Amino acid sequence: MNREAKTQMSRRAVLRSGAWAAGVATVGALSPGTAAATGATTTGSELVLLGTAAGPALTSGRYGIASALVVRGNVYLVDCGRGALSQYVRAGLDPARLKAAFITHLHADHIADYFTIATFLAPTVMPGTGSVPTVDVYGPPSAGALPDVQGAKWVAPHHPTPGLADLTRLSNEAFAYSSNTFIAEHIGHDPVSALRVHEIKLPDVGASPIGDTAPVMKPFPVMRNDDVEVTAILVSHGAVFPSLAYRFETEHGSVVFSGDTALTPNIPTLASGASVLVHEASDPQWWHEHGAPEEFVEHMRETHTDVLDLGVVARESDVGSLVLSHIGDFQSQQQWQQRAALGARKGRYRGRVTVGEDLKRLRVVR
Repeated sequence: MNREAKTQMSRRAVLRSGAWAAGVATVGALSPGTAAATGATTTGSELVLLGTAAGPALTSGRYGIASALVVRGNVYLVDCGRGALSQYVRAGLDPARLKAAFITHLHADHIADYFTIATFLAPTVMPGTGSVPTVDVYGPPSAGALPDVQGAKWVAPHHPTPGLADLTRLSNEAFAYSSNTFIAEHIGHDPVSALRVHEIKLPDVGASPIGDTAPVMKPFPVMRNDDVEVTAILVSHGAVFPSLAYRFETEHGSVVFSGDTALTPNIPTLASGASVLVHEASDPQWWHEHGAPEEFVEHMRETHTDVLDLGVVARESDVGSLVLSHIGDFQSQQQWQQRAALGARKGRYRGRVTVGEDLKRLRVVR
């Protein structure tokens, strides 16, 4: 029996079992009024889409890219886009249960709220006690170099490629006056004391910021504890290096986050057999049809994944469920759903397809 036939049989078995053909059961998008009251599961695993907007353009009523994976009540944050921590609170997630944050890459729309973890979220846990909880943060090291672009005038030419550790240090320096005045009034703390930064060591696979940024490779370990085992792989996102996708294994199922990426065989490698694949989506055809400059359209094709290709990605990954995130406001939710359904049909993907919405919650099951 070939692989595709086996995949179809396994999907039919899942359907018969009543598991939504997918590995996720939709709890539903929460309104702001019900989010805090509902809270998060303390027994199973749940995916909470805090923000689903593509950046860096501002959107009306939607928040920047960020997701939370809740495992037995403990929270693991993936990316920290604009408003991520406000959404964290609106979703009813407990600041004291934030165990770790994972950054896929250092574009501004993925880290806009990163330092908010230290400056605003940590002090809410035990205000006035002088005790500051520590959150582990995992993310990219310095790229080490930039592409050779003729005539480019780099920002901060003395240090143009800071990694996560330097981003944290420089953010702390930028907020130093605010932090120091709070400390002077005996109600503050050094923000970086709330962050334990881990720059992810990349395996030697020939990846380079000025060459192949995401060669074909195997996933590599990032961290492990009693809740989750996290692995990562390099993905292709234009000039960005490193750009990472993450896989979280829990006792209830596995969830993969693509980060920002063009088509790459590394995603099916990382996501193979996962319960849920949360994948970015672009629609270059829409931009082309609405008169965008061809240079921009080509940029979108080269740095992101066409929504019409996601069915193939999901089928090749053999995932139970596909969730679209990092999507633009240029077309409606219904239009995105139609495009995603078309991509699933073209790619012969038979699992559940969900277009993400801010504060949508999805229960993770095998």
